[in-house]
Amino acid sequence: MNIIHSTFKNLLALCFIAVLTLNISAQDKSNRPSPPAQATAAIKGIDVTIDYSQPAVKDRKIWDGLVPYGKVWRTGANEATWIEVSEDVKLNNKTLPKGKYSIFTIPGEEEWTLIFNETWSQWGAYEYDSEKDVLRITAKPTKADKFYERFTVLIDKSGTASFNWENISVPFKISK
Repeated sequence: MNIIHSTFKNLLALCFIAVLTLNISAQDKSNRPSPPAQATAAIKGIDVTIDYSQPAVKDRKIWDGLVPYGKVWRTGANEATWIEVSEDVKLNNKTLPKGKYSIFTIPGEEEWTLIFNETWSQWGAYEYDSEKDVLRITAKPTKADKFYERFTVLIDKSGTASFNWENISVPFKISK
């Protein structure tokens, strides 16, 4: 009976180690085709983090192709992009309360709508619910300073943030 008990304990320990190993490797997102990235800045004492995934152009038509104009886009790939701010901030002069929010966009040729939604942890835009929007702002797309093969979010210390992909940049202002 003691041998059976000892064997069972060893088997249980091996199963635990196997599950733990699988869980850790499943959480490694760096090998995804659209790897994770973060943009961070301290803007006048306010910590700002934008967490997102970086899809690549891969010789595809991005704007009004892979990403259609006039439809809600997850603003990156994989899980919804999210922003976290340590204090209330203004985005293009509209207030976003301290907290963590998903970011969705509605791209357009002349204007984009940037959406900040209270459900920050979700996959893509499949369960996006406009009833949970906290803030919407508009921004004008411009020609990017260079070609961005991967979707890239930039934030500088002056508070200018931008979504950059292919030849497009969509800047918006973060202020106190």
